[in-house]
Amino acid sequence: MKKYSSKRSIQILAHLLQQYGISDIVISPGSRNAPLAIHFSEIDSFSCYSIVDERSAAFVGMGMAKSEKKPVAITCTSGSAAANYYPAVTEAFYQNIPLLILTADRPTDYVDIFDGQTIRQNNLFHQHSYGDFQLLEDSKENAEDINFDTIKKAIELCFEKQGPVHINIPLEEPLYGLVSELPIFPTVEKTIKQKEYEIPSNLVADWNTSQRIMLLVGTKDYSPELENQLTQLVKNHSVVVLSEANSNLYHEKFFKNIDRYIFNFTEEDYKTYAPDLLITIGQNVVSKKVKQFLRNARPKQHWHLDEVWQPDTYFALTEKIEVKPELFFSKLLKFISLEPKPYFNLWDVLRDKKDAKHRQFLNLVEFSDFYFFNRASQAIPENYNIHFSNSSAIRYAQLFDFGKRRIHCNRGTSGIDGSTSTAMGFAIKNPNPTVLITGDLSFFYDINGLWNQYIPPFVRIIIFNNGEGNIFKIIPGPGNANPNTLDEFIATKHHKNSEHLAKHFGFSYTRAEDEATLDRVMDNFFKPDIRPKILEVCSDGMNNAETLKAYFNFMKEGLKV
Repeated sequence: MKKYSSKRSIQILAHLLQQYGISDIVISPGSRNAPLAIHFSEIDSFSCYSIVDERSAAFVGMGMAKSEKKPVAITCTSGSAAANYYPAVTEAFYQNIPLLILTADRPTDYVDIFDGQTIRQNNLFHQHSYGDFQLLEDSKENAEDINFDTIKKAIELCFEKQGPVHINIPLEEPLYGLVSELPIFPTVEKTIKQKEYEIPSNLVADWNTSQRIMLLVGTKDYSPELENQLTQLVKNHSVVVLSEANSNLYHEKFFKNIDRYIFNFTEEDYKTYAPDLLITIGQNVVSKKVKQFLRNARPKQHWHLDEVWQPDTYFALTEKIEVKPELFFSKLLKFISLEPKPYFNLWDVLRDKKDAKHRQFLNLVEFSDFYFFNRASQAIPENYNIHFSNSSAIRYAQLFDFGKRRIHCNRGTSGIDGSTSTAMGFAIKNPNPTVLITGDLSFFYDINGLWNQYIPPFVRIIIFNNGEGNIFKIIPGPGNANPNTLDEFIATKHHKNSEHLAKHFGFSYTRAEDEATLDRVMDNFFKPDIRPKILEVCSDGMNNAETLKAYFNFMKEGLKV
């Protein structure tokens, strides 16, 4: 016989989650949130996942939500457990990933009296959430009606904003009271509003009079509708579309490898290639070079398309268009002219020249991180989702063509924490296999991402281990430090590998330390197996930073490696 929590606030919460179709619950162990764990695990419509480390658990939940494109609930006990959610909450906030945060708490009277595991949890995430709500204890007057309305409002806000929303839940003892039958709660009348949009005539006029139109797409999930709309814009060479690996757009006329083309622009180049109308779509842009280009180019007009965020990234924003890009272009395409423009051909000539140089360099490069990324772009099967960790990994990815594979990276806050956990959460809920490509520091930092009993056997992790945070040998600035300071405190050189960790967490393990071994093992690495796999590509003896610098010198001047 099923046994449910006797807590009325938890019963109402579960009922409303069911009403709105939220079915995935990531639970971290604890006593104060035991009523939630007991209740949710007894209801067949919920899929519950036990993840011990709250920091990892929140990223796992975020990966699930990203995969399923709907809210996922995460729940933990009181005190520092809730604070451990914060890194993932900030990431979900800036990526607009719907995460419903359910933190169990001590009764409100226990805060700041030195009771165990009690901190100021109400409004804990208010700087980086779209809503903060606190339930009443069951014993409080009108608690049932007030909690019903509060939870409903929180869930609808999570759907509307597609971002993190926090519900703090004070719970009085006893915590383990059970009932065998549940009360009947009313069906919910959903009040989530759908936005309508009509395009202003002045925007149509501005488009039709602009001669140099550029669309820049940042981090974005794959959208076949948007891809089709932008394809209509480029087929007659009417606009220039710049995208990145994690923009998830695929067309031969899109300019996908931006850093190949604009890394060495002069003041004169800024003027030559500048748009007069810039339209930006999506979230964070990885390329610092394109930010530098557009800040110097100073387009006359800049429109940004997003339902939530309107960042003035290039210090030129003139129109805040608070609507989904797909809806905007469905309206715009009815009214605009799509005549060919010389501006596209100008960029196309630049692309042909730089792509040719890129291919020449690939014939010269030896075993290194650069060599590995080129090899990976060729070897990963097309049905794989690719998750990149931050720092070097996502930057290298911008230089290579990964085809039509779906690409993801935590670019909301661009931290290395949580990359593994996010990828594992995504893999748990996605029917297609997932590969994580991660640097060594990012991998070791989030090792609890593998403390997860739900990882599918078709998961693959490739660690490019250069023995340090090599990004600090690549970007300008850190090289000015004393070499000992750079190695110990910034790049943090080390001699660790993941072989024993792979065995500990039940992964098969392969290592490649040279070009021949990498080429030999790469194709077999993606063949089916009963266990997930780790491939560690060890390049710590190579001059990886110097190879990347040589690449950009070659692209600039044709210098020999």
